[in-house]
Amino acid sequence: MKKFALAATLSLAATSAFAGGMAEPIMEPAPIVEEASSSSAPGLVVAGLALLVVAAAAASN
Repeated sequence: MKKFALAATLSLAATSAFAGGMAEPIMEPAPIVEEASSSSAPGLVVAGLALLVVAAAAASN
């Protein structure tokens, strides 16, 4: 019985000695992806198309 208690005590001591001993995982930073910018502003394109539609409607009357 004493050998069993000694083995249990040593195994518990060995387990707690290794607990938390692992190094923190090294996390690599996520790559930064830059979006390509367009050459024209979308608001100007929509406004230009609206102006063309209004001009075409006015010219057809």
